[in-house]
Amino acid sequence: MKLIITLTMNPAIDKSANVAQVIVERKLYCHSPRFEPGGGGVNVSRAIRKLGGESTALFPSGGSTGDYLLELLQLEGLDCRPIPVDGRTRENLVVLEESSGLQYRFGMPGNPLSEKEWRNCLDALAGADRNPDYIVASGSLPDGVPEDFYAQVARIGKGIGARVIVDTSGNSLRLALQEGVYLIKPNIRELGELVGQELVDETSQREISMELVRSGQCAVVALSLGAGGVLLASADGCLRLQTPLVSIKSKVGAGDSMVAGIVLSLARGNEVQDAIRFGVAAGAAAVMTPGSELCRREDTERLYDLMNKQT
Repeated sequence: MKLIITLTMNPAIDKSANVAQVIVERKLYCHSPRFEPGGGGVNVSRAIRKLGGESTALFPSGGSTGDYLLELLQLEGLDCRPIPVDGRTRENLVVLEESSGLQYRFGMPGNPLSEKEWRNCLDALAGADRNPDYIVASGSLPDGVPEDFYAQVARIGKGIGARVIVDTSGNSLRLALQEGVYLIKPNIRELGELVGQELVDETSQREISMELVRSGQCAVVALSLGAGGVLLASADGCLRLQTPLVSIKSKVGAGDSMVAGIVLSLARGNEVQDAIRFGVAAGAAAVMTPGSELCRREDTERLYDLMNKQT
């Protein structure tokens, strides 16, 4: 199978726990917490593994939390390439209020990276033992990393013949598109911010997505519509793919699972439409799992088969 490398510049350890009720100014006693690896590309690699595929996860790592992150990833059987940095790898917190079923998500900022540290990440990507076929650059950028970092990743991808998938937002995404990438997966809000207008209907969503493709900024737009599915834009035109109806337990990790499903299916040689459909199935499978758990292979394959029967 083709080689996939994920790049996560702001990895984390996600701590999740349940509490009976969130009450202001009162000490709250949580149930036993769970600790899981986190961060965009890290979660993509984890989901690829859960779906039966392989990838290499590349990420900066520092301090005892960085050591623990690597330990957790190795327990899941991932191929990891940590890049040593001075700052401690961050931790996030997810709390589920049992009385209401509401989920509170607290994302902590990552420690700043020096120019030498973030350049070491680019060097590790460009100097991989084997050139990847797909690079997934996903997630936020910590302080110290320039906004054009993902554009630099795209440039490296072009140089080594890799298809680059970028899953981020704001100016980082805009600059990456100016360089040119293979695929992006924004939601409606992120796409609207990218073009400076509110995308209130599907017609405007289609027009903007197709313009990104026609202008050469990307080959594929997988516009996430939430429960409404995905709008796929490519050289073949626009297509709406519906999300299967599933019971929702947690939306954490759904986007990363979707990206994992897409890139894994592409790496297996499937056409774009089939890959997006498999990604939608993986994203739907992720919301069926509690806390920050990602998609499960059996759920993803069942939902994918169901979607194929409905076409």
